[in-house]
Amino acid sequence: MIVVICGPTASGKSKLAIRLAKDFNGEIINGDAFQVYKELEIGTAKPTKDELMMATHHLFDYVAPTKNHSVMDYQVEARKTINEILSRKKLVIIVGGTGLYQKASLYDYTFTEEKENVDLSDLASLSNEELYNYLVSLDEKASLKIHPNNRKRVLRAIAIIRQTGCKKSEIEEAQEHKMIYEDVHFVGLNINRDELYKKINDRVDSMFEEGLVEEVTSLYEKYDFNNNAFKGIGYKEFILVNIVKVLLDKACVLELIKLTCLVAVCVKVIFTKSGGAAEVICVFIRLYLKAFYFVV
Repeated sequence: MIVVICGPTASGKSKLAIRLAKDFNGEIINGDAFQVYKELEIGTAKPTKDELMMATHHLFDYVAPTKNHSVMDYQVEARKTINEILSRKKLVIIVGGTGLYQKASLYDYTFTEEKENVDLSDLASLSNEELYNYLVSLDEKASLKIHPNNRKRVLRAIAIIRQTGCKKSEIEEAQEHKMIYEDVHFVGLNINRDELYKKINDRVDSMFEEGLVEEVTSLYEKYDFNNNAFKGIGYKEFILVNIVKVLLDKACVLELIKLTCLVAVCVKVIFTKSGGAAEVICVFIRLYLKAFYFVV
């Protein structure tokens, strides 16, 4: 049996996963795109050391921040892990992350491997609106599923066309999107919106108290923040300070990160975006994963 625990940020998914694993002889698989990365601890809200000791966990903290880990990579690793757990006659518990990662592991999704040499340089000067309109002209159906400001996904859809000669929407429509495993159950956690936002706010406060600024500063000194590892909420907001890199050297940028005013701005941005992400996750679960909902 496979149980997928869905729900917005701070709704209690991890605690439920551990409880199920302990009570029903299960093992937990990470379904989050950013908890796979090493060294990204506070910002990704990984399970604590104590929580990791309460149950067997898989696909957490194993990818170097320098590697651009994709949903296609995750799909291969997740399916391998699922099959291994099932072979031991244990309960599989997938927790966290977006619906895309959960569906990639459980449905017959096929991803087109993107080649490094797809030339998109002619699009670099286009604004987000111009780029999106260009995608609309190439693949209107695909554009309907992508936000105009999500430049990365817009470019990916265009790259697929240039690489394969096929539209992204045509490739998706050719797939049946059927479940490849039997006995899969989606469990959604529902929570009062005001209480949810309070929990998210409390979590953000806790992240800063635990040393989020120090963690991000340390990572910034070591790695290129253009890597995929740092695209998650809680990390990419700090890239705002890179605006001053035109005028200041890296040492000055690091000092700016530490400024109280910047921290205050980041708190507001991270909280606001986390709340928005929670809304998106709730909608995705309701529309696509057909989860059984429980009020928590």
